[in-house]
Amino acid sequence: MLKKIKNWSKDFDKKTLAVYFTLRLLVIIVLIIQLLHRNWEAAFLCILTLILFLIPFFIDKRLKIDLPTPLEITILLFIFSAEILGEIRNFYSLFPYWDLLLHTLNGFLCAAIGFSLIDILNNSSRLHLNLSPIFVTLIAFCFSMTIGVLWEFFEYSADKLLGFAMQKDKFITNISTVEFNPDGENVPVHINNIDSTTINYDNKEYTFEGYLDIGLNDTMGDLFVNFVGAIIFSIFGYLYIKNRDKYKLVEGFIPRKK
Repeated sequence: MLKKIKNWSKDFDKKTLAVYFTLRLLVIIVLIIQLLHRNWEAAFLCILTLILFLIPFFIDKRLKIDLPTPLEITILLFIFSAEILGEIRNFYSLFPYWDLLLHTLNGFLCAAIGFSLIDILNNSSRLHLNLSPIFVTLIAFCFSMTIGVLWEFFEYSADKLLGFAMQKDKFITNISTVEFNPDGENVPVHINNIDSTTINYDNKEYTFEGYLDIGLNDTMGDLFVNFVGAIIFSIFGYLYIKNRDKYKLVEGFIPRKK
């Protein structure tokens, strides 16, 4: 594996390699610390991160797709921020908007990938496609939102089947529900200013401020910011198709077939 990486490194930008080996060294240090503390779950995340770091190399060599330097670096930093900083260093709890920031970036990157797939086909001499700029950006947007929804399916499945807590619970003070309708009708009852919720578990009673929403707000927030990231790239993608010379900055996030 190391020999392959050494051979692949000859084809990659120096900035990408500097970021790659710096992050890889940091992950290895964290991995050693987790092993010393017998924190096996965190150690597994470190190993998973090291494997995910190989994605740009795999895409370049196996799929024959050229990833621009800004996109490669962003992908590496995204993986490090999600797994090491987010999960192991608990940035998701320390910084309330850390998860939303990553989901926004995910929406942006997935829109770029979807845009690239369609733009490559649109400019292919074999297929003779002539899709309008609006249609290309619409497909890129839909591709990004589909990936976002599939990821939320994965989080929900991991929580339900494996007992994880990827969909973070939040406390809210206002709810609307038909379950509390005294007449059993399909008319919502609005409950405001919830002071506390009591949960009986394992012969103990736990009282929390507010009402636990069990991940609904987290999921919808993730999808909303994914929507924002997808919209942002779709706008720039549309402008790029209309004038490729003026909006060359977009090329830094669009993969190209070799």
